[in-house]
Amino acid sequence: MVGRLLFAPQPGAPDKTSPHPPAGWSLPSYLSVLVALGNLGLLMVTLWRRLAPGKGERVPIQVVQGLSMVGTALLAPLWHHVAPVAGQPHSVAFLTLTLVLALACCASNVTFLPFLSHLPPPFLRSFFLGQGLSALLPCILALVQGVGRLECLPAPTNGTPGPPINFPERFSASTFFWALTALLVTSAAAFQGLLLLLPPSPPSVPTGGPGPGLRVGTPGVEEEEEEESPLQESPSQAAGTPLPDPKASQLFSVRGACLLGLLAVTNALTNGVLPAVQSFSCLPYGRLAYHLAVVLGSSANPLACFLAMGILCRSLAGLCGLSLLGLLFGAYLMALAILSPCPPLVGTSTGVVLVVLSWVLCAGVFSYVKVAISSMLHGGGRPALLAAGVAIQAPGNHSALSTELK
Repeated sequence: MVGRLLFAPQPGAPDKTSPHPPAGWSLPSYLSVLVALGNLGLLMVTLWRRLAPGKGERVPIQVVQGLSMVGTALLAPLWHHVAPVAGQPHSVAFLTLTLVLALACCASNVTFLPFLSHLPPPFLRSFFLGQGLSALLPCILALVQGVGRLECLPAPTNGTPGPPINFPERFSASTFFWALTALLVTSAAAFQGLLLLLPPSPPSVPTGGPGPGLRVGTPGVEEEEEEESPLQESPSQAAGTPLPDPKASQLFSVRGACLLGLLAVTNALTNGVLPAVQSFSCLPYGRLAYHLAVVLGSSANPLACFLAMGILCRSLAGLCGLSLLGLLFGAYLMALAILSPCPPLVGTSTGVVLVVLSWVLCAGVFSYVKVAISSMLHGGGRPALLAAGVAIQAPGNHSALSTELK
């Protein structure tokens, strides 16, 4: 998601009116590799847990938020600065700060999700909704900014279309990054307010091996376990003892393995493989198609999360069916990327509609599956949500790196 957000305000084709990164249309590939290297953030969180066992997730979360705010604030004045590397101009500052943001974002799922194990299930779905909105709001800004507006004005003599004119953006990329910084500051302030409402967190339970608390909630059970006060932990949770649930199955059962497997596969596609080939599948249909696919695809995420807050599928068969549907859309997009630069229906409005719609539906279906599976794993407490965070983050970034290397 970091790469798509950073690429939204500047699609990469240089023009004479405003600065752009010299990478051009190779920028999405560079961003995908840097986001994949963000997996080092997972290693840093693991090292923190080894060096400071039982300290919980509050400190890592605050570090993640601090890195995000500082990195985005520095992007505002430095994103267009270029430095020579091996005799070629490169956006060293932009790419370095992108790596910093990738480290923070990759560590977020393995810090926030275990933290949410002490809160009722609706808070988990609200977290994913907020995650989606944090991508949607910048994309709306990118649409308002008007990046990549091309128009062929008719000649005054014979009325034939003239050469394409690239209209300037309504505001600069620096303004865009300052707006993102304000959004991150607001998010950090909201988290600090939440900490003030919560009681002191108990020492974290070691997750070295499976225990009786590693459970997966079954359909219809999780909503009955919500506390009367959503910001208070139950006595059994405060003592580090999971609530007994005779209708729950073990996390490492076949059902639990299937849920984690679905989570890993779907996020490997949405966070790794598909973003790495998005430019190849969309650009043959024009810059407008690419921009709409990025922006509307990001808007599908919060819409799917909002749907999951009201209608949550807890059937393994249903989730498998939804995953298969998303795989079909993903296969179509991969086929377009393979056939690039001459995919089917290129140069037609139908082709533009199909590629944009496929990106929107693929992102929406996979986002819904992610929220539904994570909600089912909430019944397993901190270890289960930690496993969910790893399944969400690691496979996608490894897939992005392997896709780019091929």
